[in-house]
Amino acid sequence: MSLVRLNIKGISYSQTQNGAYALILNEVDGDRKLPIVIGAFEAQSIAIALEKEIKPPRPLTHDLFKSFADRFEIIVKQVIIHKLVDGVFYSSLICERDGVEEIIDARTSDAIALALRFKAPIFTYKNILDKAGIYLKVNPKKDEDEEDTILVDDIVAEEIESATAPEANYSDKTIDELHQLLEEAVLNEDYETAAKIRDEISKR
Repeated sequence: MSLVRLNIKGISYSQTQNGAYALILNEVDGDRKLPIVIGAFEAQSIAIALEKEIKPPRPLTHDLFKSFADRFEIIVKQVIIHKLVDGVFYSSLICERDGVEEIIDARTSDAIALALRFKAPIFTYKNILDKAGIYLKVNPKKDEDEEDTILVDDIVAEEIESATAPEANYSDKTIDELHQLLEEAVLNEDYETAAKIRDEISKR
């Protein structure tokens, strides 16, 4: 079975599952998306790894794993989403230490959070993408006759960029006030708010 490389398109809030998020993976050489439902903690960890400017004051679990692995010279070479059973994705970490390769079972959300920290590529098998891959409509203003479809499994995904869009109430803040709010949000480990403030600063 051939492997297909994926990258992260974004994270959107699941409208049907309270407290859950949809992680959207995109095939590198195609248009299909692979939506995976993940928990709030894993979504936060992945978002922090994507947002280079936000540094938590204390290491998250996946940051701790990365530091531990670095100390003992363990490398995560790649992540493979290798199985889909009853809507649940199964993944493996391909690791190496002293030239010896090991395969470690992992939840897909954890595997992707670690892949980001190790800058490791993410793959899935073609048959999984054929089965679960979809064409995500990220722009509701597209022509109706285009062939894009809505997310499967009752996940209502809005445009990916809207997941981190700044809220309107930050527009009347000065840059100094925004930087102060950003620092407070990071200290309080409220990374979702910190990302929104950071976006407002970047927009200025």
